[in-house]
Amino acid sequence: MIFTPARLAGLVLIDLERHEDDRGWFARSWCAREFAAHGLDPRLAQVSLSFNRHRGTLRGLHYQRPPHAEAKLVRCIRGVLWDVAVDLRPGSPTRGEWQAFELTAANERALYIPEGFAHGFQTLAPDTEVLYMISAFHAPEAAAGLRYDDPAFAISWPLPVASISPRDTAWPAWRADAEILPV
Repeated sequence: MIFTPARLAGLVLIDLERHEDDRGWFARSWCAREFAAHGLDPRLAQVSLSFNRHRGTLRGLHYQRPPHAEAKLVRCIRGVLWDVAVDLRPGSPTRGEWQAFELTAANERALYIPEGFAHGFQTLAPDTEVLYMISAFHAPEAAAGLRYDDPAFAISWPLPVASISPRDTAWPAWRADAEILPV
């Protein structure tokens, strides 16, 4: 695997390192030892899939509050998505900033999102599937989110929103002075 730190500290793009021959190719997409060696949380509590029928579907911005905070490794396994992470970590010099990446089945990239970030995505193609590897078990009582269209972030979503859940439109606006997550 090839680990490339992103502009926001803690976010890491992970590319496959293919080993090819006449049969095709093989690549590791996750390794606890390599993740730990790069300072990333190597725990794996659950793996989830998200299927998104329509182009323009928006999910997010989601996170889990402590003590159930989670790191995620997000990979597009079919279609195309625009993946967004927002730094919510108190004390972080980039708190309140966001960064986005195009993840596709073709580019085979994954995005590592550490604890303390909210996460969301928009599909850029119909029938897009997303694979999540998550460090903590889902805890409904700790589920939280922020508005995808919060002016505090001014995220430039690439498409008009074609589909979004009522829950995702009802998240509160972000308050920079609120201690949402611990350092």
